[in-house]
Amino acid sequence: MTRRTDQEISRPLYDYDAAVRAESGCFAGVDEAGRGPLCGPVCTAACILDPENPIHGINDSKKLSEKKREALFEEICEKALAFRIVFVGPEIIDRDNILNATMGGMRQAVEGLEIVPNLVLVDGNRCPPGLEIPARAVVKGDATSASIGAASILAKVSRDRYMLELDRQFPQYQLAKHKGYPTRLHYELIERYGIQPFYRRSFLKKQGYWKKEL
Repeated sequence: MTRRTDQEISRPLYDYDAAVRAESGCFAGVDEAGRGPLCGPVCTAACILDPENPIHGINDSKKLSEKKREALFEEICEKALAFRIVFVGPEIIDRDNILNATMGGMRQAVEGLEIVPNLVLVDGNRCPPGLEIPARAVVKGDATSASIGAASILAKVSRDRYMLELDRQFPQYQLAKHKGYPTRLHYELIERYGIQPFYRRSFLKKQGYWKKEL
């Protein structure tokens, strides 16, 4: 089997963006990372790519290796016309619920862009309420649009880096391994060491872990 080049991988995503740009002009892609974990922030990102300076290899961040994501992250930051990354912490997630916290983070990311787009494409099946810019939800958008794919990489790498820093501060939770997701190992470590302020109490309350805060 012949391995596809980075340019071949990203071409359909750029073709999709070209069609959107022809219809609406400048637009931003928006995505998030970290809705499912038991701890840490949810990270949202908005990105406006430069069609004259393409970044080859962009795809859904989940389909890329960690090494590839890291390389693309740096290239996106260098070549994008504008981008914004927003972290929404556990206290907001517990207060507003994960959906509302994510939608709020997406709205902040869009509103923080240095360029105001004519349209926002959002990965998933709903758009953040309160946006003053027209928005369109795109199911599996991170594998459809290069701009959403770029936002997914920005969000994923940013959150992973944050969790690696937490791992250095709290090595007993082995966050570098599971990035906060609800694995069997993670639950066992919570049972042993309790929870810290970076945990999402609303995600753990049903299991009673919130009583074990250190």
